Amino acid sequence: MSDKTTYRAACFCGAVQISLTGNPEAQAYCHCDSCRRWSAGPVNAFTLWQPEHVNILQGHNMIQSFSDNPGSDHEGVVSERKWCSNCGGHVFTDHPVMGVIDVPAAVIADFEFEPGFHVHCQESVHTMQDGLTRFRDLPEAAGGSGLEMPEQG
Repeated sequence: MSDKTTYRAACFCGAVQISLTGNPEAQAYCHCDSCRRWSAGPVNAFTLWQPEHVNILQGHNMIQSFSDNPGSDHEGVVSERKWCSNCGGHVFTDHPVMGVIDVPAAVIADFEFEPGFHVHCQESVHTMQDGLTRFRDLPEAAGGSGLEMPEQG
């Protein structure tokens, strides 16, 4: 990760601008059905930030949201996914139960994504061989079982 302590994130058109200070609590890949459908990809690269390190600089009125994890089998997990009403570009996902905000790595300018692990690998549809720890659901510290899965090839 770079020595930079302030990052900028934005939606696709740039109407919504966010400032991120410090460093994320975690950087990883999520393989759950909900994140895959939300990101429209086979895996989602995420960064987790403490809420006090996320500041909306512009476009408050452009942010739309949807609560819950539709189609997910993660009962009790509620997320509030946020996007720009102008371009539909994703901005962040608030995970209030976990007390963090997920900012997709792809929307953070000049950010060196350094994933530490994979989560929800029991739902994976895309194999990745990178030597990182793969959790069946979530690490214990995040409320999961902490069960690990082997790397698939």
